[in-house]
Amino acid sequence: MMETRPGIAATVRERRTINQFNGEPVPKEMIMELLEDAVWAPFHSRKEPWRFFLFMGEGRKKFSDAVLATYPKEQLEQYGERAAHAYCHTVPVHLVVAITEEPRPNKWEEAFSAASALIQNLQLLAWERKIGVVWKTNEYNWDPGFRQAIGVKPGEKIVGTLHLGYFDESKVPRPKPRTPVSELLTLFE
Repeated sequence: MMETRPGIAATVRERRTINQFNGEPVPKEMIMELLEDAVWAPFHSRKEPWRFFLFMGEGRKKFSDAVLATYPKEQLEQYGERAAHAYCHTVPVHLVVAITEEPRPNKWEEAFSAASALIQNLQLLAWERKIGVVWKTNEYNWDPGFRQAIGVKPGEKIVGTLHLGYFDESKVPRPKPRTPVSELLTLFE
């Protein structure tokens, strides 16, 4: 049994990846508020390395069309209708997070790490508001047609596509076990 922890430690331990949303719309103002707080992630460059693409309401069709255009014919025939319904009706919000590509490996890692910290911030902040998030790094994120269709500029890399929405608490997955830190730690004293 997990011991009770206060504050942010409890949120970190309780947060789960949510793949099933109940379809209730998430207000745009709520997403903007979450992003305004999430951007306080640490970053090393002079300016924030990220940019966002938000698809809500009727805008979800643009996202859906861009994803479905990446499907091979057989996959489109088999899953296209169901995927389009999920993208346009079941999932209330799609958020794509992109960074500027950087040829210097250390600068690229810094930007990617900062964007990953931002995404984790967003997941934790959303969880506190009873909004679930799933962070996807599907193949379409690398597809030039998808990237162009949603407005990703040349020289930008998608760090992740986030799907957000309210969920039924009865469908929250159980926590996956974690390896005790003592088994992962090399300690120098």
